[in-house]
Amino acid sequence: MDLTIESKAGYVLSNVAEVVEKILTFVPTKSLFHTASVCALWRECARRVLRKQQNVTWISASGSSGGSGHVLPRKLDEEVENVYLLPKTVLIMADVDAFNQQDNHFLKKKVKKSSSSGKTDELRKLFPKGCDILGIAVPGIVLTPMGSHSNPPQEFEEGEAGFAIMFPNIDGINIRSFHFCKRSFSSTSLEEAGLVNNPSLRVVLLFGYEAFKSGAARFLNQVIEPLSKANILLAGGHIESVTSPESECCNPGSYGVVGLALSGSKIQGASVLLEQDVNSEKTAEAAVQRLKSANIPQHNTLGFMFACVGRGRHHYNSKNNVEADAFRKIFPNIPLFGFFGNGEIGCDKIVTEDYTLTDAENLQHGYSTVMALVHLG
Repeated sequence: MDLTIESKAGYVLSNVAEVVEKILTFVPTKSLFHTASVCALWRECARRVLRKQQNVTWISASGSSGGSGHVLPRKLDEEVENVYLLPKTVLIMADVDAFNQQDNHFLKKKVKKSSSSGKTDELRKLFPKGCDILGIAVPGIVLTPMGSHSNPPQEFEEGEAGFAIMFPNIDGINIRSFHFCKRSFSSTSLEEAGLVNNPSLRVVLLFGYEAFKSGAARFLNQVIEPLSKANILLAGGHIESVTSPESECCNPGSYGVVGLALSGSKIQGASVLLEQDVNSEKTAEAAVQRLKSANIPQHNTLGFMFACVGRGRHHYNSKNNVEADAFRKIFPNIPLFGFFGNGEIGCDKIVTEDYTLTDAENLQHGYSTVMALVHLG
């Protein structure tokens, strides 16, 4: 009897593609590649499962690491192998200590390196070969804990925190990173990055670093100016430093701009600007509520929050997490990510069937927060 059951199970697993494919949906992606070598049927089923993995996922971490390296690198080392998608593009944000600690390293089993190139190499070893990685360091972090889209987002103005958003290969959508410095920037490099002469461009997440150095403001304006004329969502801010992709043309400490360009007709985006007079729970909720009028679907949608370091609890009379809580109240099933930085980039941009609200004249701000939604189809 047992042999009969075993032989029937063996027959099903060797011949019935629908059953094998269903089973493989419960297998993490890295293990999926191993199962693909079992036989031709399993290989084809594994390919179909990979093609269906169209939803974004993330790994996040916070809290004290207890002196054993930063909490985010350790969490990435533990969890990357357990994700259920093949990352094509990864956006990593962490507090500055994640990349600046002299004794910090992403994988203890790898060779320690304190240089930027060493940290970049360690990042790349965590993800599939050819994965496009954008890693930035910021003064403070906004993240949604792992496990569920409906987990309450949290603001970390200080302490160890960070996240990695992993984008799979999504049908009809192209996501690519860019990195410009004063020597590499040109109209040609803008076009190669998909930022100009690209009718399918929908969203640009843009981050400037070393913003207070002489010439940095003028350079950032050169990058933003052509984007301000396009009918796209532009959001971001000023960060501390870049870990990946590296710029090979300028000296360490030079200013520059990095970001992600998201193209594809399925992408939708909207943003609102919370200015200095938004200074209570009630006014924060009212400002975020304006995003609802964009009618953006909640499925496969990310929220982004780029806030000034001068906001947070000090701006809201010692109340913590005010803006993240306001976002969750309006969008309870959309995860929120972002940072506290040294300046904000963005504007009110809400497009509906009935009207268009946009103010692209002034895209750089201080003491404000840019809240944005990005839907990936």
